[in-house]
Formats: sequence, C-alpha cells, structure tokens
Amino acid sequence: MAIFAFQAKQLNGKVVKGEVDASNEVEARIKIRAQQLIPLKVVGGSRGGASGAALSWDMSLFAPRVSSKDLQVFTRQFATLINSGIAVMQSLELLERATPNPTLKKTIAQIRTDIGQGKKMADAMMKHPKIFDRLYINLVRAGEDSGVLDQILNRLANYIEKSVRIKNKIIGAMYYPVGILAVAGVVLWAILTFVIPKFEELFKSSGQELPMPTQIVIALSYNVREYWWMFLLFIVIMIVGILQYYSTKEGRKAIDYLLLMTPFFGSLLQKGAVARFSRTLSTLLTCGVGILDALDISSKVSGNAVIEETLYNSRVLISEGKSIVVPLSQNKFIPDMVVQMIGVGEQTGAMDQMLAKIADFYEEEVDVAVGAITSIIEPLMMMILGGLIGGIVIAMYLPIFNLASGVG
Repeated sequence: MAIFAFQAKQLNGKVVKGEVDASNEVEARIKIRAQQLIPLKVVGGSRGGASGAALSWDMSLFAPRVSSKDLQVFTRQFATLINSGIAVMQSLELLERATPNPTLKKTIAQIRTDIGQGKKMADAMMKHPKIFDRLYINLVRAGEDSGVLDQILNRLANYIEKSVRIKNKIIGAMYYPVGILAVAGVVLWAILTFVIPKFEELFKSSGQELPMPTQIVIALSYNVREYWWMFLLFIVIMIVGILQYYSTKEGRKAIDYLLLMTPFFGSLLQKGAVARFSRTLSTLLTCGVGILDALDISSKVSGNAVIEETLYNSRVLISEGKSIVVPLSQNKFIPDMVVQMIGVGEQTGAMDQMLAKIADFYEEEVDVAVGAITSIIEPLMMMILGGLIGGIVIAMYLPIFNLASGVG
C-alpha cells in the first residue's frame, strides 16, 4: 500500500487536502470519491523509500508496452469467448496462452490469480492502471454487476478501435507538415554547409562587391557552420521548455488553447476532442455508469485541457441539480449543435444515443478535415520551400549575373 496525497473539491465547491492509503492511483481516486469528494490532484509515493521507487521506475521504463491494438484484440476475443458460454477463468486461461505480448500475458495471469482468490475482475484489473484505464475498469465493473459482461466487452472493443482510429488520423495529419519541414531543414542545412562555401570562394577570387542578399546568405552559412551547436542547443532548450511548461496545469491549458486557435489544425483538434468525449460519455452511459463518474472519466480522454475543464466543471453543476447544457454552452470550442443535441438528449432521457450520433458525425468530420488539411498543406509547403530554396539560388547567382553584365 502507498500513501497518496490529494486535493479534492467538496460538493459545495470548497477545495480540501488530505491523504489516503491505496495500492494505486485508481484505487485512491475511488476512495476519495467515496468520501463525497471530487478528486482534483492525486500524488502518491511508496512506503518502501526512494530506492524502491527508482527501481520500479526503471523497470517500468524498459518494460514492453501493451498497445491499444493489443488491448482491443484481447477485449474482442474475451467478449467472444464469454458469449460462447465459456467461463471467465477458462476464457482468461485461453487468452493467456494465445496472447503474443509478454506484458499482457503476465497481466492476464495475475488477473486470473486474483479472481481465483475471490476478487472481482474489475478489482483485479485495477492493479494494472497502465494497461486498463478508469474507463475500462468502470465498464467491466458495470458488466459484472449487470451480468452482461460480453456485451460490455464488445462495446469496449468498438470504443478502443474507433478511438485509436481517430487519434491516428489526427496525429498523421499533424506529422505530415512536420515531416516536410524536417526534410526541408536538412536540405537547407546541406546547402548552407556544403554548397554556399563553394560560391563564397568563387566570389572572393573575383574581388567584386557582393549584393546585400548574397551577403546575408553567406553570413547565414558562416553562422550555421561555425555555431551549429548553438542552434542545436537552442532547439533542445526550446523543446524541453515547452514540454516542461506543458506538464503544468496552466501551461497545458494555455498551449491547448493556442492549438485550438491555430488555422487548419485547430478545427481538426476541436472535432477530434468532441468525437472522443462524446464517444466515451455515450459508451459509459449506455453501460450504466452514473453521469458524474462518466463525466469525470470522459473529461480525461478529450485530449484538450480547455474542453476537459468544461466537462469536469459540469460535474459540480449537475451535482447541484443544474443542466449539463449550461457549462457546455459557455465554451466556444464546443459547437452549438453539440450543446443543443445534448440538451435534447438530457430532456428525453436518451443522452447516450444522442452522444453516439454526435460521435459518429464528428468522426466523419475528422476524416473530411484530414483530407482538406492534406490538400491545402501540400501546395502551401511546396510554395514555402520553393521560395526559400529559390531565394538562396537567386542570391548566390546575382554576383555571377552582375559579373557577366560587366564583362559584356
């Protein structure tokens, strides 16, 4: 067991601090919520001392990971086995043998052991938070309690598959221009390092005065060759600084806000976040998870701190008897159509179905947005690269043109 320090909000809005004993962060949050508190921040440390924590960190750092694809396949196969009438323990034994991932194989074996000792499967999975997140555990618990575990696992597999697809599309769309810029950077570095010095030697031998554009390119080439380490150090410091700032609550919110405001990509990120939280909230509500817990979990998977904060704050208002529409309508990044559809679903008691329709719509919108961004970014990047390289070429040939005209 470990001691977890926490900050939490009471239902009246007051923030309190405290400590709780738990085996992991997921269990700690459950114990905090059992005290009628809304956990804001949970920080834990092992009783075994710093050396034990460091050893655990090192081991987890180099341990094989369980990908979303592995988890999706495991979930789908698990649902199929249970639906076929095979008992949970026997299903897990079959999955343990069939799973190629060594980390997942070991985890399944530990879950089987815990279930054999009388624990519920959700409690057994709770001991492995790096593989089974709060969404997964809550849905499995709902499936166990309601006796429809196979249906819940099928929904989980569908959810994981769609979530991974949306995430990969967004990441792919953002990697495309980054990749082009990286290639462009290498090409420009090669030109400035190896090509420009040859021209510089030629111009020195001619003894003529160089045009200003040529002088600028030669000076840039000299700085790149002589002070390359300073450029590299600046880039590293900038990346580390941004990542460090993003790791803070204020920094993540500020950067996520800027990302939502960026041309092209802001709209894509917004649609992706709406699709993710709608799909998650729909899945949780369909499986019988309470609205407060469902909002708490959904806020963590939206992928954007601005939208996450709105969803999280809506829990407090709902606990006071207010409508979820109020906080959502105050966030300009949540479309009015989404707010209105959720409001209709809240009034008719079919919010899970309405959220599923919203998720379907915005998942299609992500596909359209990715295609649009690709079609716009490609010619735009070509124009920028062509302008840079063309400008360098013109700058280096200006003295040659001048020399030729003087000879004529």
